[in-house]
Amino acid sequence: MIRTIKGTFHPEENGKVIVETVSGIGFEMNIPSNSRLYKTLEGQEVKVYTSMVVKEDDISLYGFPDRESLEFFEMLITVNGIGAKAGMSILSALPPAELRRAVIMGDSKAISAANGVGKKTAERVILELKDKIGTFEDELPDSGQLYAEVSDERGEAVAGLMALGYTKNEAAAAVGKIKEDGLTCEDYIKNALKSLF
Repeated sequence: MIRTIKGTFHPEENGKVIVETVSGIGFEMNIPSNSRLYKTLEGQEVKVYTSMVVKEDDISLYGFPDRESLEFFEMLITVNGIGAKAGMSILSALPPAELRRAVIMGDSKAISAANGVGKKTAERVILELKDKIGTFEDELPDSGQLYAEVSDERGEAVAGLMALGYTKNEAAAAVGKIKEDGLTCEDYIKNALKSLF
């Protein structure tokens, strides 16, 4: 099972990218259409969290910029009637934080906005994942609390990351993971970006 790939990023089309390792092997993978990996410039180094889906006639890799998105994808494809394609469609329509909120709030309309996902399928996602999402959410850092408690430099770093396109929760969680105190805003951003890739 291939779980992470680190290498040079090469964007393609139709939701696919290639990550070429130092050994020269290029791994083609599908990524959600809203993935921040698409903001990566060609030739930059990335670390991608992957799930390998094996079928009788196909072996495909699905790539994500963080472990949270990967775990959501693997939870989604455990739902009856949700395959890898539908799972990617849902994560393309709803980033993890929004998907978690939709499941907890029972918002089938938000989930059914994903391409190819009907109301009944969305309701099944909510029914089957509500308990799992609750457990998963408990394991995540309290981003709101982190954001409230940050120092001025940390707060500026969160704002800087948000300006780069990350959500408040993503930015606050990444800055909150940094144990060192007294860093400059720039250093907090640099360290946070390492955990976001």
